[in-house]
Amino acid sequence: MTDMEKRTRTDRYEKRRKNTKSISILLGVGIVLLISLISIWLFGGGDNEAVDDSSKEQPETSEVMEEDEDAQEAYVQNDESEAGQTNTTEESELENEHDENNQSIVTEEVEPSDDNVIRAYTADWEPVGTEQEEPHIVSFDKESQDWLEMKEAILLATGLNENDYHAWWIGNGGDQKAIATVSDKEETEVYRVYLSWVTNEGWQPTKVELLKENDWEKYRN
Repeated sequence: MTDMEKRTRTDRYEKRRKNTKSISILLGVGIVLLISLISIWLFGGGDNEAVDDSSKEQPETSEVMEEDEDAQEAYVQNDESEAGQTNTTEESELENEHDENNQSIVTEEVEPSDDNVIRAYTADWEPVGTEQEEPHIVSFDKESQDWLEMKEAILLATGLNENDYHAWWIGNGGDQKAIATVSDKEETEVYRVYLSWVTNEGWQPTKVELLKENDWEKYRN
């Protein structure tokens, strides 16, 4: 074989080897690209699905939160309603108790005893009760139990307040009876009060007269 023939065969072999190598490289690159595309498609699609899933789940979470808020609001409203009902019931009970303890006494106009009387009236007052035993002996001493119980009867009949009360005179009005001249501290209202002793029950107001002027000295003399 001549040198020329050997060179020609060698060149052909080298050329084929290079072609084979190039094809191998191209195939390798193609396979890598194909794998990359497949990976991107698989993992990229999974992420999109995850995002889509999260976007789908978000309204459900919001709905749950809204339901919780609605439940809490309903609970608060229920508590407020129950508290309001309780307060209304308590106020009603207090009002009823107040009405029972402060029932207005119906009065009846009667003839005045003299010209100094603006108006005279009587009512169905009850005896105020007593701590004294029978037989009862009237005492007009300011430190006596009689004096304290007569004061209670006077306040009942006149409606005066103990803190705005002044007794000008309390004296004998007959057998087991008393007459008192009293007023508020400013003397804007002056009363003459008639009391009678009820056995075992205490002093009972029998008549009240609203006076034009304070005339307690008249009865003291």
